[in-house]
Amino acid sequence: MHTQVAIIGAGPAGLLLSQLLHVHGISSVVLERRDRAYVEGRIRAGILEQITQDLMREAGAATNMDRNGLVHHGIELSLDGVRQRVDLSGHTGGKTVMVYGQTQVVHDLIETRLATQGDLRFEAENVTLDNLTDGEHATIRFRHQGVDQVLTADFVAGCDGFHGVSRASIPADILKVYEKVYPFAWLGILADAPPPADELIYARHPRGFALFSMRSASVARHYIQVTPDTDPEDWPDAKIWDELDARLGDGTTVPRGPLRDKSVTPMRSFVAEPMRHGRLFLAGDAAHIVPPTGAKGLNLAASDIHSLTRALTDFYRSGDSAGLDAYSENALARVWKAERFSWWMTTMLHTMPADQAFESRIHRADLAYVLGSDAALTTLAENYVGLPV
Repeated sequence: MHTQVAIIGAGPAGLLLSQLLHVHGISSVVLERRDRAYVEGRIRAGILEQITQDLMREAGAATNMDRNGLVHHGIELSLDGVRQRVDLSGHTGGKTVMVYGQTQVVHDLIETRLATQGDLRFEAENVTLDNLTDGEHATIRFRHQGVDQVLTADFVAGCDGFHGVSRASIPADILKVYEKVYPFAWLGILADAPPPADELIYARHPRGFALFSMRSASVARHYIQVTPDTDPEDWPDAKIWDELDARLGDGTTVPRGPLRDKSVTPMRSFVAEPMRHGRLFLAGDAAHIVPPTGAKGLNLAASDIHSLTRALTDFYRSGDSAGLDAYSENALARVWKAERFSWWMTTMLHTMPADQAFESRIHRADLAYVLGSDAALTTLAENYVGLPV
C-alpha cells in the first residue's frame, strides 16, 4: 500500500493537513492510535487566529465554525481585581480572534475528511517509521484491526503530539530539545453556565492566576492556577466557584452551573529542532508545546500546516522542493516568537512560589506597565491575534 503523504496522528494538525492535501489533489493516509470517540472527546484550546479560520475555510470544514464561532475584538486584563479592556482590533488594524473549541474543530475535520472519502485509520497500533533518509520511500509499519500492515509514502508528517512516535524516530544525536517546566498548573472546568463577560478575562490576583473564558454564550471554560501535584478530586465544585469569585476580585459573582469536565493541565514550554529529518516533517505538539496562556498551541500547529501544505503542493505540482527544504528553518522562526509570547504572558500573569518572590513582584510590575502603556498594549495585541505567517 502506497500513499504520497503518511500522516501520523489525527489531532487538528494531522486532520487539517490531510484535508488540505485532498483539496490540492495529494493523497494521504492518517494513522491514529486512539479510537475516534477519544479523539473527538479531548477538551483543548478554543481561540482561533485568522490563519486557523482561513485554513478551515480552505479545507471546506468551516460551516459550523462560521455559524457558531464567537468573534472577539478584545480581551480583558485584571490586576488585583481592577479590570481593563485591551482593544485587539483597535491596536491591530481591525484584526480579531474567534472562540471556537478545538473539540469541535476536530469533529468538523473528521466529518469533512470522511465525507471526502479520506483514509482515516483509528486504533492503529505499534506504528514504526523506517527509511526516513534512505531508499525510495519511507516505510510505515503498524497493526490495524488485528492485522500487521505496511504503508510506503513519499513523505511522513509527524502530527502525533508530544508522546508520539514521530519525534522519537529522529536520532538522538541529531535532535536538540529545549524545555521549561513551570512551577504551577491549571485546574480547568467546562460548565453549563454563561461566562461573566462577553470577552475573555485574564486575571492576576494575589491568590493566583485565573482565566474566565467560554465555548459559547451558555458554556463557560474557566481555569485557576494550582500546584502541579493538584488532584481535581480535592476541589469540590463549590470550592472552585468560590475561588473563581475571589480571583476575579471585583465584586462580580461568576455565574454557576453544572460541571461537564474538571481536569489539571501541567504547564511547559518545549521546542524540538530540527522539524525535518529526511522524509519526516514534524508539526504541532510533536515539535513544540506552549503554555496555554497565550492561546498559541492550536494556532501554531495551524501555521505549521499552512507552510507544509504549500511546500508539498509546490513539490507535487512543479517538482520545486524549496519550500520543503526551508520548512524547518521557517517554522522554527515562528515557533520561537510564539514561545516567547506564551512564556511572557504566563510569567506576567501568574504568581510564583514563595522562593521566587522577587520574580513574582517583577512580573506583577510588568503587567502594571503593560496596562499603562499604549505601545506595550499594541505589542500584546499584535502577538495575541497572531503574527504574520
